[in-house]
Amino acid sequence: MTDGAGFGRDGDPPEGLSAVERGMWQAFRNGSVYDLRVGDTVVDDPHGGHPWGPERTVRARIVCWLLLDGPPALAGRVSALKLVGVQIEDTLDLAGGTVAPYVEMKGCRFEKEIRLPEARFTTVRLVDCSVPRLEAARVHTEGDFHLPRCRFHSGVRLTDAQIGTDLMLNQAVVQRDRSGRSITGDGMTVGQDLQAEMLEAHGELSLRGATIGVSLSLRGARLTNQYTRQALNAPQLTVGRTLYLTPAGVGNPIVTSGTTPAHGTRVQRFACEGGVRLDDGRFGDAVDLEGARFTFTDEQELSLRRVQVPELRFLGQRPERGKVVLSGARIVNLMDSADSWPGPGNIQMGGFQYENLVPRGPFPLVKRLEWVSAATAEYNPEPYERLAAVLRAGGEDEDAREVLLAKQRHRRENLPLAAKLWGYAQDWTVAYGYRPGRAAMWLAVLWAATSIAFSHAAHPPIKDGEHPPWNASLFALDLLLPLIDLGQAGYWQLRGGWQWLAAAVVLLGWILATTVAAGATRLLSRG
Repeated sequence: MTDGAGFGRDGDPPEGLSAVERGMWQAFRNGSVYDLRVGDTVVDDPHGGHPWGPERTVRARIVCWLLLDGPPALAGRVSALKLVGVQIEDTLDLAGGTVAPYVEMKGCRFEKEIRLPEARFTTVRLVDCSVPRLEAARVHTEGDFHLPRCRFHSGVRLTDAQIGTDLMLNQAVVQRDRSGRSITGDGMTVGQDLQAEMLEAHGELSLRGATIGVSLSLRGARLTNQYTRQALNAPQLTVGRTLYLTPAGVGNPIVTSGTTPAHGTRVQRFACEGGVRLDDGRFGDAVDLEGARFTFTDEQELSLRRVQVPELRFLGQRPERGKVVLSGARIVNLMDSADSWPGPGNIQMGGFQYENLVPRGPFPLVKRLEWVSAATAEYNPEPYERLAAVLRAGGEDEDAREVLLAKQRHRRENLPLAAKLWGYAQDWTVAYGYRPGRAAMWLAVLWAATSIAFSHAAHPPIKDGEHPPWNASLFALDLLLPLIDLGQAGYWQLRGGWQWLAAAVVLLGWILATTVAAGATRLLSRG
């Protein structure tokens, strides 16, 4: 074929095409499938090592010719490129082009990369193909862009791509490119779903600033990155509904998209070796981490800084190393389990806001306090106060007081010695005021003890003839209750040690009575 050669008015193949290419030309005009498989699964495997010869090979230039400026369809037919088991020689370069025909290639081999920057398509489907690299920055499709079960040997670039409906990468295998990335989808827009279930990505999966109209599913995916810090790097990601980092069912069909695998179904968990960054993400329904397995180094983390989502399902396996960061996140429902959170020093939740706790399985208050303590190696009152507010809003006022008491005890450990000793005294006597019953008990004990003591005290009147009868019990109670005048404390004189005892009783009375009053106020305000 020579440059500028065209086809006849009737759309017949031009001169210079091979027999295989002429067959493809006619199948294109007919809109039919052009299948060059031989029927041997080993030979037909596009990812295997068996060579495909000229009898299964077409030039990339002829494919581009058909797609960009192909012949008219036969009468009553719709032209389309549907290839099965075909090898495409050289680089398939459609950069900047507008492709009107439907494109579907199954089980094909590409000798060199596919270049689609700024190309426009209706629908593109590459299924189970072997591709050195897909370069598709700013590609635009009106419909789907499907790449299931394909293997990309040097990455996929979809930067600023605009996919009209669904982007599918189910069961794809993607190796890293020269920059260490497997898939680069920064700034990408997908009108409906991005399905990457059972995806195997070796290198950073980058979705910075991407927008997904409905759901992003990474069910059963395996992300591995040993070259840079992040395995999933998706700050400022926007998902209309739910992000799934959950198991996928392995059976028939292999992928159970959109559903939870039935009980007894063999499942493949979402597994990630490398950091996960979802900072500043916006999710319309939920972020679901049920059953997820994260493998971090000490420097890596699951970062959810400033994420906004109605429900976070933190139900994965506990990471053995690395951190979970929730600083500044805003969540309505936190669904979690006691054995999903990492240990002390590996949780950060400064400014973390949540409104409801929905534990999965047993999550007693002592474990919840360990959860908060794990996030506050250096004392920070905010996580305790948030937990107490959520418990109180749910009607669990007693648990809320226990949380605030734990806050004071944690604070005490960071105080100087004198203040620490005073804290222990407050804790032992009145539990920092969060157990008013204990203060009332001490008030009663002190009243009984001082009543007995003052019954032995000398008590000359201040003014003769202007005093009520002496009553040691009422005198002690008058000292203990500073705001109530029982007509005893102002009429008698105490000297020496008795005077000092009276002063101590007044001081203790103020402390204990205030504690009891504060506790009663909390109980009344709850109603």
